Amino acid sequence: MTQVLVLGGTGWLSGRIARRWRDAGAEVICLARGERPAPDGTVLLRGDRDDPRVYEQLAEQSWDEVVDVSSRADHVAAAVEALGDRAHHWTYVSSMSVYSDDVADGLDESGVRLAPAQPGDEYDYGAQKVAAEDAVVTLGDRALIVRPGLIVGAGDPSDRFGYWAAAFARAGIGPVLVPELAGRVAQVIDVDDLADFLAAARRSGIMNAIGEVHPLAELLSRVRAAAGHSGELLEAGDEWLEAHDVQYWMGERSLPLWLPADMPGFMRRDNSAYRAAGGSFRPLDETIRVVLDDERARGLDRERRAGISRDDEVALIDQLTSP
Repeated sequence: MTQVLVLGGTGWLSGRIARRWRDAGAEVICLARGERPAPDGTVLLRGDRDDPRVYEQLAEQSWDEVVDVSSRADHVAAAVEALGDRAHHWTYVSSMSVYSDDVADGLDESGVRLAPAQPGDEYDYGAQKVAAEDAVVTLGDRALIVRPGLIVGAGDPSDRFGYWAAAFARAGIGPVLVPELAGRVAQVIDVDDLADFLAAARRSGIMNAIGEVHPLAELLSRVRAAAGHSGELLEAGDEWLEAHDVQYWMGERSLPLWLPADMPGFMRRDNSAYRAAGGSFRPLDETIRVVLDDERARGLDRERRAGISRDDEVALIDQLTSP
């Protein structure tokens, strides 16, 4: 029987990966702190990766597949050192945030990366992923490094893509505030497509895992149609939004998917290596329907990690439209 170790296995993406391997008939162990349950049919091994002895409980075991999604370079390096010689294959989920160039259109895997994080540096997500990649590449052709872009789907803890489904659904016939749309694009990958890919036949190398480029206006139009929104779209320019303390991309009081004008390449990455390796994309409208259903179930007006509350949105709209 195929032996799989998922470092994590209880989170949004890693849990899906564990379930895919389980469904393929593998024996799956999830190494995690145990704050959340592991998927049914897998084994949860409790351990904190801040503990330098955490891997001692795995002594003498070998693995057909090890999967790691960590954003801590020290965690990744320690895992490679402890388990690398006993893993037939290693999959690391990195990020397209490793690239230093956010301007070039269609950047592929040869793009220049950020400088890797060093011990003692202030935490930087992209730099941590770069340093983690550097640890994983020491495994040679036993390693696959996948660089997803914006991952979307039901249960997304970042709330970025789901914000728009909720914003259109809660507004009904009322207006919705959107950023300036001309020239803006969006590029996403469904979490289930990514999980399917990561639990398929083993590969090696490095590849961007991301969907096709869509004009942001088109993507929001499709979300709006699915939500049944019939109100007005009110565009606000970058300077106006910044002056009113609305943030780019993510976080509190933000407009998700909105990026600074000087980052035109951030959501225009090349995905040809992923496609050539068998990566697939479900229809965007299917993803939108799933996300919309999930947002309605979780509560359109709930507190979010990204976006603007409806009250704040209405207040901003009032300011935007005031003479």
